Amino acid sequence: MKPKQFQQAVLNWFEHQGRTNLPWQNPITPYRVWISEIMLQQTQVTTVIPYFERFMQSFPCIESLANASVDDVLHHWTGLGYYARARNLHKTAQIVAFEHQQQFPDTVEALSALPGIGRSTAGAIRSIGFKKPAAILDGNVKRVLARFSATAGWPGKTAVHNQLWDIAEHYSPLERTEQYTQAMMDLGALVCTRSNPQCDQCPIESNCKASLKGEQSLFPGKKPKKAILVRESIFLMLRSPEGDILLQQNPPAGLWGGLWVMPTIDQLSELDALAESLQLEIKTTNFLTEKRHTFSHFHLDYQVFDVEVLALNNKVAENSSVVWYNRNNPLSLGMPAPIKALLN
Repeated sequence: MKPKQFQQAVLNWFEHQGRTNLPWQNPITPYRVWISEIMLQQTQVTTVIPYFERFMQSFPCIESLANASVDDVLHHWTGLGYYARARNLHKTAQIVAFEHQQQFPDTVEALSALPGIGRSTAGAIRSIGFKKPAAILDGNVKRVLARFSATAGWPGKTAVHNQLWDIAEHYSPLERTEQYTQAMMDLGALVCTRSNPQCDQCPIESNCKASLKGEQSLFPGKKPKKAILVRESIFLMLRSPEGDILLQQNPPAGLWGGLWVMPTIDQLSELDALAESLQLEIKTTNFLTEKRHTFSHFHLDYQVFDVEVLALNNKVAENSSVVWYNRNNPLSLGMPAPIKALLN
């Protein structure tokens, strides 16, 4: 199928079936495209929409995001997961606002040099936000092109990944770039789905090699399975006589980097040493619950203990990475979803 035929078929389908009322499409700006694309990484559209709308209310422009504290940005991100995305969002906002006079660069190369922006996200910003030619290859587009071309193998492998990029570049148009990019994402999300693809509704089905062979389920190739590790931890709900909960901020890098969490220990026998380091006196300790939180590469099984404590001095108040959290008058802190759920 020639590129012009491919493009026209996809664009014709988009005119009747594509999504045109998503929040980040009205209006379309490079800033709004960037925020939505970062949020949509590893996250469904229906989940992203309310987060995007709240985010835009608080940070309507690149300057407002750049001037915000990273804690405030993480607070708005709580529940979306993959928190490195939010930290990189804040870094990029400061670079664009203070080094680029609030103007996003419009080339894939310059956009890709910014924190958290890869080649596909850069292509989306350029093609949708600037209406200039650029290919994308997000998860939805990978699936469409892998099936259309019957490209075998897991796209996480470099050779397969590069092959799909060549195909994406080959079919990307020089005009109507914003419509074509959105159309390809919509085609993967609405028609060429992971399971039970609606091939009879696909505008390129007659030339799709996987469909012609009845082998849609074979493409794209699956990621080799690995045993999922299980880690164990104990979360401590250190509670003051007034009912405030002690939270501490994680280091910027690592698991839940920069987020506020309950102190954690590996064994309950470590509780006394932790209390001593914070100069707290333990009054009572009670088991509350046991839960599991699943990350992309491992399960975290954690027990939660309610620990009533008495502060012996102002050690906590003097430590900028430790706070007493009042649930009736909550601070705007970035927290992982499990911690927020426990506090609620």
